[in-house]
Amino acid sequence: MFGVAAQVFDDMVARFGPNIDVFDGFNEGFKDFDSNPSVVFGFLLESCFKKGMVDMSFYVFVQMSKWGVFVSNDLVYRMLGYLVNANRVDIIVDNYGGLCRLFGTRGFCVYGIVMEEFLKKGEVGKALNFHRWITERGLGVDIVSCNRILKILSVNKEIGIASKLFDMILTLGPLPNVVTFSTLINMYCKDGKLDKAFELYNAMIERNVLPDLIMYAILIDGYFKAGRLDEGEKLLSAALAQGIKLDVVIFSLVMDVYGKVGDLGRVVQVYKRMLEEGLSPNVVSYSILINGLCGNGRILEACGVFGQIIKRGLEPSPITYSSLIDGFCKLGNLRDGFHLFDNMIEKGHQPDDVVYSVLINGLCKEGMMTTALRFFFNSIRRGLKPNIFTFNSLMDGYCRLKQLRNAVKVYTLMGTYNIKPDMVTYTLLVKDASKQGKLDAALLIFFQMLKRGFAGDAIAYCTLMDGLCKHKNPGAGLQIFKLMQRNGVVQDIAVYNVLLNILFKGSHLEGASELFSQLVEKGPKPDIITYNTMICGYCSLKRLDEAISLFKQMTSPLYRPNSITFTILIDAFCKEGRTNDAMLIFSKMLEKGPEPNVVTYSCLIDGYFKSQDMSTATELHEEMLENKICPNIVSYSVLIDGFCKQGLVSEASLAFRCALDRHLVPDVIAFSILIRGYCKVGRLVEAKLLCQQMFMNGIMPDDLLEQTLAEYNL
Repeated sequence: MFGVAAQVFDDMVARFGPNIDVFDGFNEGFKDFDSNPSVVFGFLLESCFKKGMVDMSFYVFVQMSKWGVFVSNDLVYRMLGYLVNANRVDIIVDNYGGLCRLFGTRGFCVYGIVMEEFLKKGEVGKALNFHRWITERGLGVDIVSCNRILKILSVNKEIGIASKLFDMILTLGPLPNVVTFSTLINMYCKDGKLDKAFELYNAMIERNVLPDLIMYAILIDGYFKAGRLDEGEKLLSAALAQGIKLDVVIFSLVMDVYGKVGDLGRVVQVYKRMLEEGLSPNVVSYSILINGLCGNGRILEACGVFGQIIKRGLEPSPITYSSLIDGFCKLGNLRDGFHLFDNMIEKGHQPDDVVYSVLINGLCKEGMMTTALRFFFNSIRRGLKPNIFTFNSLMDGYCRLKQLRNAVKVYTLMGTYNIKPDMVTYTLLVKDASKQGKLDAALLIFFQMLKRGFAGDAIAYCTLMDGLCKHKNPGAGLQIFKLMQRNGVVQDIAVYNVLLNILFKGSHLEGASELFSQLVEKGPKPDIITYNTMICGYCSLKRLDEAISLFKQMTSPLYRPNSITFTILIDAFCKEGRTNDAMLIFSKMLEKGPEPNVVTYSCLIDGYFKSQDMSTATELHEEMLENKICPNIVSYSVLIDGFCKQGLVSEASLAFRCALDRHLVPDVIAFSILIRGYCKVGRLVEAKLLCQQMFMNGIMPDDLLEQTLAEYNL
């Protein structure tokens, strides 16, 4: 139908020209054919535009409005859009007041429609020019319309355009209100430009525009999320001082930020301030408080807060449950953790992946790997989607039990669920393999990690370097360090401590000393482990004077000598037969601290036994017991060895029985010392019986003991 009408229109324009006035004829037609004026004039307007008859189409549009012909909303938008596309904004500007009067009652904003059309086309300059024309002519743009445009720009993250429009509003008008400022300030905060946001805030205050709740919420949120806590807290206090009634959402936000940085004191302080303001906490604020309390081991208080949630009839969220369950698990209280888990299910809550992962991690930390695996597979049947954290927890559990083979099985299982290993996964395997002395496996995993595109972290490199050093391959450890440098992995002081140890193991005294000097001058700053490593290294190379010199330099609170420092020096002096010097260091330790430990006493006892001073050695052992320092199997081995070397096998046997009475488990060294002692004094029957006891305990002889057994035909 419209096709024929379009053909007639084309013929009419071709015959009579584009300026023909058809309104009288159309009026007659309405009477004769009972046509719908809205449809007919709408068709005429569209046809004029298609022919490029912009002025005529606008004339039709205005006449329709004047004659009371219904103009649809869609037609209003299309008409203004046509004018923008035809670059005839002059028509809109010239007729702006009339258009606003015609359509203002129907909720149309001519300004907003035109600005949106320009922005959709990306014609920012024309949009800003339109604003300038309207305001300079005093055509009455209201700030609400401007705020709507700023809001659209905010949603589309067009901060640059929004800033230009805002500047124009400040210069030309209309007068901005708090919404205008808050919209742009919100954009700056989300973009991380807090200084610019606060600059606008100050400009707003200077213009006597009072901030409202939303404004403060935006700025407080921005400061706290950016980690500028002190500034955020000042603004929070300022808002409360001015009588602004902040809501529970803002207080919860502040509590959450303090909770994430581990500042429970501030969390509680903000929570109490919220109560003082007469606000009732919601589930979110309660959950944040519970999480903070659990993270600090204050599980009973967390349970009290949980009770308040139930008492007030609020519904705990999965986050609430997971925080409390995690708190129980971290304390090793898995029974209450699982009780809460069961309660959660009974209440109709569906545990999320976080809850399942927390419980699996708790079981793994307690070494309950069979239960952890069973719960893992049951959780999958209940809907758990395994994630990398879950698998890493299982692997960590097996690594803690030194079950590398099972950890690798879990690693293989990851592929079944399409979970890709991350840096933590590889670091766990490298670390465990290195600690167990399985360096070939550790290196294989390490280079597989590099092949997969992971540069590795400091822990992986450090553990591998340390393992290679302990297994007398310092050269390979140095190569790993060089690889670490090439891969751009940041080296902290822990890495350099291992490197110093490697250099000393390789007898590179000069290199170690140069590296230490570099650390002191340029960083990273040495810690107590660095100094202990250096002192131990000097002692291992029999450079005791250098060790003592460095020991005397340890006056800073950051690296004040600890029990390990003193023990290293005491052990070194004892090995050199300088027991008097060792006792001087020991006396200084007793005088100023720290307290000696079982290793300190063991070194001294061993030194005095080797110096043939049995009396002092036994006195030191008695002193250790009187000071309630519990001996271990190593200290008893030192005592047994000292007695045996003096031919006092009965006393050595008594010391061995004392170790058993203390429920200490003798190792191959303790058995070997006493068996060899029995053999040397001809008490072969007792040696044989002790050897049988060792075998019954599942302990196999080392090379030295095998030689002894062969020598005495046992």
